[in-house]
Amino acid sequence: MKKHLLSAADLSRDDIGELFATAAQMHEVQHREVKKLPALRGRTIINLFFEDSTRTRSSFEIAGKWLSADTINITGKGSSTSKGESLRDTVMTICAMGVDALVMRHSASGAAQQVSEWVDACVVNAGDGTHEHPSQALLDAYTLQRHLGELEGKHVVIVGDLTHSRVFRSNVILLGTLGAQVSVVAPPTLMPSGVESWAKDAGFATSHELDALLPSADAVMMLRVQKERMSGGYFPSPREYTIGYGLTRDRLKLLGEGVPICHPGPMNRGLEIAADAADAASSVILEQVSSGVAVRMAILYHLLAGSEGSAS
Repeated sequence: MKKHLLSAADLSRDDIGELFATAAQMHEVQHREVKKLPALRGRTIINLFFEDSTRTRSSFEIAGKWLSADTINITGKGSSTSKGESLRDTVMTICAMGVDALVMRHSASGAAQQVSEWVDACVVNAGDGTHEHPSQALLDAYTLQRHLGELEGKHVVIVGDLTHSRVFRSNVILLGTLGAQVSVVAPPTLMPSGVESWAKDAGFATSHELDALLPSADAVMMLRVQKERMSGGYFPSPREYTIGYGLTRDRLKLLGEGVPICHPGPMNRGLEIAADAADAASSVILEQVSSGVAVRMAILYHLLAGSEGSAS
């Protein structure tokens, strides 16, 4: 791996394979009575989150602590940016304290890339605006691979609010690197501008018709409708969105038996995903959360320990 993890495009197929192999070892730690490894003892990791988060921040915190690193959480409201300090001054002040890694979420696309040019610490992009969320794409692919085996040639259907989704962007890149066949589905108002050109270059398909794709799907990923990022009327009503693009009880019947159902969370139950789908036997949504800790342990280990120590 490179010094930072800023984009799914930073990772080669070999990099992903190494991370997944390490994550499989880290997954076993969750079942131990004592969930501690000494790999990052003496290292300091700052989780700097300028946007709200439950899953990502908590899993990075747990990942760091289980690897014996000193892990500290700082929120936007708890930092000096709330007093008017610039992002540059905030991160440079934090890193001047001898920090080894900065896990950062920010509302501005490209913020993680910019910060990586200012500091010597490793920077992990935990979500930057509507740009990318590479660790989420890694845990999604890791979860799917545990169910489907190698993802080469597997058809993954990603559905929902693509315009505002950094998860979609990272997943398209990462799944493409792994050789998956990806189709993205959204209403015209939630399909990103210029996506057709990107799709042609990157090798994924776009569609506005969900029902036509579900029977051939090897996995389906539902994305949250990000109402907090919407400033206008992207669809007539929640009911209309559910009818056209929600994974409803009736649509479950279109999926093959055992097809994994993913969602990066948090879920809007009854909007993009019905309770029947979220709680179905084939749902891997909670497994994604469990995988997230293992994958983020692997990321931190490879960035901060590398070949210096043993993962076990």
